[in-house]
Amino acid sequence: MASTSFELDLSNMISNFLSELSRFIFVSWTSWPWWWDGLTKNSTSRVTPTLVAAALLAILLYAWLIKKTFTSSVPPLPPGPPGLPLLGNLPFLEHDLHRYFAKLSEIYGPILKLQLGRKVCVVISSPSLAKQVLKDHDAFFSNRDPTVAAIASTYGGDIAWSPNGPEWRKLRKILIQEMMSRTSLDASHTFRRQEVQKMVKEVYAKAGTPINIGEQMFLTILNVIMRMTWGGSLNEEDTIRVGIQFRQVVDEFVYLWGAPNISDLFPALARFDLQGVESKTKKLLSWFDRMFESLIESRTKDHQAGGENKEEEKGSNKDFLENLLDDKTSLSLNQVKALLLDTFLGGTHTTSTTIEWLMAELLQHPEIMRKACKELQEVVGKDNIVEEFHISKLHYLDAILKETLRLHPALPLLVPRSPCTTQTISEYTIPKGSRVLFNVWAMQRDPEAWDNPLEFQPERFMRNAGKGEYKGNNYNFLPFGSGRRICPGISLAEKMILYVVSTLLHSFEWNIPHGTTLDLSEEFGLVTKMQEPLIAIPIAK
Repeated sequence: MASTSFELDLSNMISNFLSELSRFIFVSWTSWPWWWDGLTKNSTSRVTPTLVAAALLAILLYAWLIKKTFTSSVPPLPPGPPGLPLLGNLPFLEHDLHRYFAKLSEIYGPILKLQLGRKVCVVISSPSLAKQVLKDHDAFFSNRDPTVAAIASTYGGDIAWSPNGPEWRKLRKILIQEMMSRTSLDASHTFRRQEVQKMVKEVYAKAGTPINIGEQMFLTILNVIMRMTWGGSLNEEDTIRVGIQFRQVVDEFVYLWGAPNISDLFPALARFDLQGVESKTKKLLSWFDRMFESLIESRTKDHQAGGENKEEEKGSNKDFLENLLDDKTSLSLNQVKALLLDTFLGGTHTTSTTIEWLMAELLQHPEIMRKACKELQEVVGKDNIVEEFHISKLHYLDAILKETLRLHPALPLLVPRSPCTTQTISEYTIPKGSRVLFNVWAMQRDPEAWDNPLEFQPERFMRNAGKGEYKGNNYNFLPFGSGRRICPGISLAEKMILYVVSTLLHSFEWNIPHGTTLDLSEEFGLVTKMQEPLIAIPIAK
């Protein structure tokens, strides 16, 4: 791969030389006639304009032959739309990038290239090509392409944005073992049950009045994550004050991670932070940092005061933060904070957004909602409450979740990958350090892979269970990604979404406010959410 990079660099150098040489010849012939006169007048030299031109043409031909020799073995870059000098394709980008990239793929094919300032961006819209990258060449594409905002918010290294390496693998292993494994999830079952039941009481108190579904779901998921992380949650007063502020901070964080930033596209300008993205990110991080510092200090004091006896008494009931602070993990303070931040940002925003989309689709398709409620009555019983052990038997609701993830993937372009060395995919060169995006939004609406792809039809997953496999092996359906960088929180997200939605449907009837219409327009971002908040009225059953 090193030789390929050398060939590309040499090829670029030769191309630049040829361009400059051609320009020199043109300028010489058209703008400098006095040069030829000075060369021939009062001179005994046999040098003539024809001889000089012949020499230049010989050099030009020789350089062209060298270029052809070196580039013949180097595949070209993927095709793509023409751009402007310096800016590339930036002036032509549309707001909804996933839709824009889908239109471009119809013109240029399933792999295309855009030049965004100084950054080469490659967009893949084909399951077969996604498999080549995420499976066959996963080791080379397992790095991220972090934005300035992402770098400023990772405490020097986290799971979401850090490059593949020993430290990243260590952090991911700890997160999965201590929070996302089946054993850990079973141990935290009581926390989820208590918070879901608290949600039911809160919704009962608002029965008959419009509620903001996304906001309510965020607060519920936030409380679950808090309970699993350090054993605490928000009381009723804090829910109004801290919870809503928490959501605003998380929304702003996610927005800045995906916002267009001059510093990302022209690295030489990053030091100036022209749009203030880096400073805004650091300000948001300080909000989290104060909270994490307080929690860690409090937990450390408890540990010192309780000593070994207290640890033995807790045994396997230690929460995630206690496990992170355990000497056995050998984590630095910043690594502990990075894992806490990953847990909150990754666990709250995408999960609550998916629940909001799912409920919106059910309100848009009342006959599907009725089928889901009928299944709940058969599995759970009319007078019983939903428990987590019921989830595995709710096959139709599971199909509804999968259909929601198909039409409304939380991350429509996934999180960008970046090759650690120059690679060749489908006879095209993918340069080292380029940004590689996967348009799963388009792949999951591809009519060649899905019948009636724009229609909300959960039954498609009932007829073909294998079609709904989303653990990274079905490249037509990648809502959580694939390969080394697949989302580590799939199991928790699946549990929480199905548990919360089944409880909402079993406990309440749902309607949109009289005189309003349901708007399923989307607002594009790193996480694509509903453009207008989903407002619905719960009626207690």
